[in-house]
Amino acid sequence: MSEFYFNVATGQVEEGRQSPGTELMGPYASRAEAERALESAAARNKAWDEEDAAWDGETPPS
Repeated sequence: MSEFYFNVATGQVEEGRQSPGTELMGPYASRAEAERALESAAARNKAWDEEDAAWDGETPPS
């Protein structure tokens, strides 16, 4: 089974590790997951920011 990576330098999906790890997000199980890497990361970051704000008793960022 292949792994897919999103290359943040080129904006392209790579099958297998072709570039330096510092340029890659992943691995992902499918090309479609890798294509959504930035969206997934943004959603996770937003959720974590909201959790942190709730933990600190603050209003979550918008």
